Amino acid sequence: MKPHHGPPFFLDRLQPCEFPDVALALTEPDGLLAIGGDLSSAQLLAAYRQGIFPWYSTGQPILWWSPNPRAVLIPGQIKISRSMGKTLRQGKFRITFDTCFETVIANCATSRKDGRGTWITPEMQSAYIRLHIEGYAHSVEVWQDDILVGGLYGISLGSVFFGESMFSLASDASKVALIYLASQLQHWGFKLIDCQVQSSHLATLGAKAISRDEFIAQLTMYVGQPSRIGKWQLDNDLAQPIQIL
Repeated sequence: MKPHHGPPFFLDRLQPCEFPDVALALTEPDGLLAIGGDLSSAQLLAAYRQGIFPWYSTGQPILWWSPNPRAVLIPGQIKISRSMGKTLRQGKFRITFDTCFETVIANCATSRKDGRGTWITPEMQSAYIRLHIEGYAHSVEVWQDDILVGGLYGISLGSVFFGESMFSLASDASKVALIYLASQLQHWGFKLIDCQVQSSHLATLGAKAISRDEFIAQLTMYVGQPSRIGKWQLDNDLAQPIQIL
C-alpha cells in the first residue's frame, strides 16, 4: 500500500472503533494516522490491537499514531548493566504490581522533566483508570522506605504489553520497574513489550527499533492469544532482585 501524504483521517467519518490501515499513517509527522473519536475502552482496545495509540496535548483533538519504526523490547532479552545489577542486588527497592495505579499515572503526568508528561491529560488518566478497573491496564510500583519513587503503566492484550509511560523520583527507579516487568512477563510467556518510540533510556535496556510492518506482523501473531485480565501480582519467586540476574 502506498504511503499516505494527505491530511490524517477523521474518525467521526468511520464506524465506531474503526481505524484506517496503519500503512496510511503520515510520514511527517511520523505516524500520525487519525483525528477524533473518543477514549472509550472499546476504542482504545481496538486501537492497541491494530498497533495504534493516542497521543495529544491539552487543547488538541485526540490524535492517533502508528510510528515507523517502532521501538520494542523482548521480555527475555532485557539488558542489565553491571551497575544496574549492583543496584538490584542491594535490594533497596521493593516492587509491587497494581497496588496504586491512579498514583502511578498521576506521577507519570507530572514528573517528566522533558515536558512529555503533559500529554497525559485528565481525560487520558480517566480513560486508563477505567481500563485498569476493567483489568486491561496495569501498573508497576517501585518503593523505597515505603515511599513510591518510580513506576510505569501500560495495557496488556494477548501476550503483548503496550508500555505507555514511566516516572522516576529516585535514580534508576523506572529502569528497575521495567526490569521487573520484563522478568514477570517472560515468566508468564509474553512475547513482546511495545515501547512505541525509541529513546536512549530504553536502548540501554535492550529496546530496538523495528519496521512498522514487522511490528504489525508480530502483533498479529501475539495479540490474539489469551489475555491475562484482572489484577496482577508479582510472583513470589521474582520478589528478590537476585532472581532476575
